[in-house]
Amino acid sequence: MDDAARTVNGQARVGSSAQRAEPPGKGEKLADWADSRLGIYGLAKANMRKVFPDHWSFMLGEICLYSFLILILTGIYLTLFFEPSGAEVVYHGTYQPLNGIIMTKAYESTLHISFDVRGGLLIRQIHHWAALVFVAGMLVHMMRVFFTGAFRKPREVNWLFGWLLLFLAILTGLTGYSLPDDLLSGTGVRFADGAILSIPIVGSYISMFLFGGEFPGHDIISRFFPIHVLLLPGIMLGLVVAHLILVFYHKHTQYPAPGRDQKSVVGMPFLPVYMAKAGGFFFLVFGILAIIGGIATINPVWAFGPYRPDLVTTGAQPDWYLGFSEGLIRVMPGWEINAWGHTLELGVLIPFSLFPLFLLAIGVYPFIEAWITGDRREHHILDRPRNVPVRTALGVAWLSLYFVFLIGGGNDVVATHLHLSINSITWFVRISVFVVPVLAFIATKRICLGLQRRDRDKVLHGRETGLIKLLPHGEYVEVHEPLSQGSLFVLTQHEQNPPYEIGPLEDANGVRRKVTIAQRVRASLAKGMYGPDTHIPKPTKEEYREITSGDHH
Repeated sequence: MDDAARTVNGQARVGSSAQRAEPPGKGEKLADWADSRLGIYGLAKANMRKVFPDHWSFMLGEICLYSFLILILTGIYLTLFFEPSGAEVVYHGTYQPLNGIIMTKAYESTLHISFDVRGGLLIRQIHHWAALVFVAGMLVHMMRVFFTGAFRKPREVNWLFGWLLLFLAILTGLTGYSLPDDLLSGTGVRFADGAILSIPIVGSYISMFLFGGEFPGHDIISRFFPIHVLLLPGIMLGLVVAHLILVFYHKHTQYPAPGRDQKSVVGMPFLPVYMAKAGGFFFLVFGILAIIGGIATINPVWAFGPYRPDLVTTGAQPDWYLGFSEGLIRVMPGWEINAWGHTLELGVLIPFSLFPLFLLAIGVYPFIEAWITGDRREHHILDRPRNVPVRTALGVAWLSLYFVFLIGGGNDVVATHLHLSINSITWFVRISVFVVPVLAFIATKRICLGLQRRDRDKVLHGRETGLIKLLPHGEYVEVHEPLSQGSLFVLTQHEQNPPYEIGPLEDANGVRRKVTIAQRVRASLAKGMYGPDTHIPKPTKEEYREITSGDHH
């Protein structure tokens, strides 16, 4: 009886085991096959639950990424219909006002996309608006990184990747802006050719090589096309991937708050929360760009007509991100040097040289600041801009200079719309180039110091409640509410380290130390950026206890 029971029980156990050992499904087999060759499971396990902080300013980088993806998608569609050729044809198409006009095949195919291809004009305008948003998003994102000090170790390389993306985006915008070969874009190419010709000795050779002969030549469109659709986007795609890999590899920066330090991150896991929000945000960006592309006309090439070297359109303006360079040249005096049968056009060469120098200063700034401070630590907590007033003031001064040159780049439009003299605007910009950045620097620094004083006052005395209290001896005072521990932490967590100093010039034996020029420059810059005049001392524990220990209002 017991043997039979064991047999039955044994069969039951075997049967239940057989039911559990079902063959794996096709999806599981595919996952096992991929994991055995690529190690996907281990990679996903290590990164899919990675924590990302949540703050609205982090969405600026996502806007750049999503705009870039939209540019690729819309660009692929436009490539199917665009013909990058400078060969001349006579137009006989849908747009009647241009019938019988001689134009290039590039311009003709642009008209064909705009009027004959289903959804072509919408895709064209989404592509152009996405390009503007992409560059604007990168600039604002880099300013956020700059003002909060997110470029510090270990993210200097990632800053360089972002800087290269901004520089390449400007070049990509220039090449794409020139492809339709309309009168407006042709004027921009003529502007670029004039800047190239100002380069001493080799300028004319570079121009002849690019255009395949005298301007405008017949090769520039066919050469810009692969640069715009293959070379530059390929490099940018690689930089975007490298940028995202480094974001994953390094911990994401976060704003100061209780529980956050250099070794921990407070936020949401990458999957499923962050990915769900990112996916929804992508479609939101795409939808807004589609709405703008559907209702706001941009770059109506049919209104300008085909490019002719002997014509220029009124109010010819580049896209805003190139207005800086045009403003430099428009407001520069027409200086030139004639010597040995050659002309050196300083009125074009100097601005043409300054534009990349301004961009270069942005790229190398993290390394300059690291050299000045001598700080080799990793930083994962962001600075509050008010606590680094000189850096913040430098950023605002650069932005003010950019907007001054933007006014110079559109001096004719400003003159016609505001009924002003174009000469008056030009002289205003020339003077503002030297005055406005200085005023912006001084004002920003003073505002930051004022905000530091307010923070110190809030820590010591609390937050104003607006309640007025009458004391027994007849004095009226305002009741202050003590700050929470979290608020106190945010207002006092920043460091105020003394700046680098050269030290005594003589040692203990009276021997004079050798001080290099680099050390003197570093000490001067460190004093200017982090000296006593650049911060308000934080309240000490003794000051806080002395004020809060008694019965004070």
